[in-house]
Amino acid sequence: MNSKDRILSSLGHTTPDGVPIDIGSTPVTGIHASCVATLRDHYGLKKQPVKVHEPYQMLGTVDEDLKQAIGIDVEGYYGIETIFGFRIKDWKPFTMDDGLDILVPGDFNTTTDAKGDTLLFPRGDTSAPPSGRMPKDGYFFDAIVRQEEIDDDALNPADNLEEFNPVSDADLDEIQQGVEAAAATGRAVIANFGGTSFGDIALVPGVNLQHPKGIRDIAEWYMSLKARPDYVHAVFTRQCEIALENLVRIHARVGNSVDVVMICGTDFGTQTSSFCSVETFQELWFPYYKQVNDWIHENTTWKTFKHSCGSVEKFLESFIDCGFDILNPVQCSAKHMEPDHLKATFGDKLVFWGGGVDTQETLPFGTPAEVREEVLRRCEIFAPNGGFVFNPVHNIQARTPLANIVAMIDAVHEFNGRH
Repeated sequence: MNSKDRILSSLGHTTPDGVPIDIGSTPVTGIHASCVATLRDHYGLKKQPVKVHEPYQMLGTVDEDLKQAIGIDVEGYYGIETIFGFRIKDWKPFTMDDGLDILVPGDFNTTTDAKGDTLLFPRGDTSAPPSGRMPKDGYFFDAIVRQEEIDDDALNPADNLEEFNPVSDADLDEIQQGVEAAAATGRAVIANFGGTSFGDIALVPGVNLQHPKGIRDIAEWYMSLKARPDYVHAVFTRQCEIALENLVRIHARVGNSVDVVMICGTDFGTQTSSFCSVETFQELWFPYYKQVNDWIHENTTWKTFKHSCGSVEKFLESFIDCGFDILNPVQCSAKHMEPDHLKATFGDKLVFWGGGVDTQETLPFGTPAEVREEVLRRCEIFAPNGGFVFNPVHNIQARTPLANIVAMIDAVHEFNGRH
């Protein structure tokens, strides 16, 4: 099998010739730029600055030579804009506090405050208040909450739709070019189209850079599920309408060159519980997710990808019923997320894209032997009958030991060599 066949076989719940591997294709299956740099050195690849395609988490692009060295089976299309609203292009140099030289998008504009923290600006507009903060000697940005006092009498759902717009003809041209380039690699393509994903609270301030309107704080958003359900419905209704309109136009351009599409990054789980009840999910998210998933499955060959961290076992039947094909990141350390239970109960209905090794404990703090053991055990559980794409549980973080990352990669190939 080639890489694309391997992914498609696993997505179809048939056993491929080996567990397919993803590292770096999405904002939730990625790897910190510093780790990309150390991997390039490990494999003896050309010295060059790593491109940061996702500045919020400072995720690095895995170039073709490193993909081949690792044995990656999937190609990511990242979309047009970053979470901060600027384009992923026009690369320029930037130096991290630890001295690592990288490349960032042209509108990645920063200042440094009195404490030495790096401040990042929405849409690159340094005249606006910043919306991201990287602490001195840090490795990624924290969102700066830019929510003004909420007046419920003046609250307008349109305020939370400023980043969610119909795709333009120029954007369609760019999307088509990007997807075609990804498909030309011969790997399966997973795409993040931006204005087709929904259900998340925006972290950037919206079109009004100086005085952001609407609900811009995650805690306030979750409280609004109970306090303002009509408002949430209004936001989701319009987001869903725009998403469907955009999907029609995007599919007309890219067809079935895409194999997987990211739909949502909303986290419903915590380490031990959840942010809302199943009933709340059914009421507020389910009908809109189902509309989008139904359209995709009726009109395309794409598989749909749902990201949610945490303890989400109690939501999985609902995820399946509203049409999601794939679950990520499969946080096996969370309550009720035991790998053998997940595979036995849901493995014929969901593809587990992740869960390969714990990124909170084992990968960053274990020994290479412990990493190898956990990877082999997870592959033994998740691999039978397909339905598994190897990825760690979420992104590989800065300062993860190189020896552990290599042990993880080698263990997957070791497993594949045995089966």
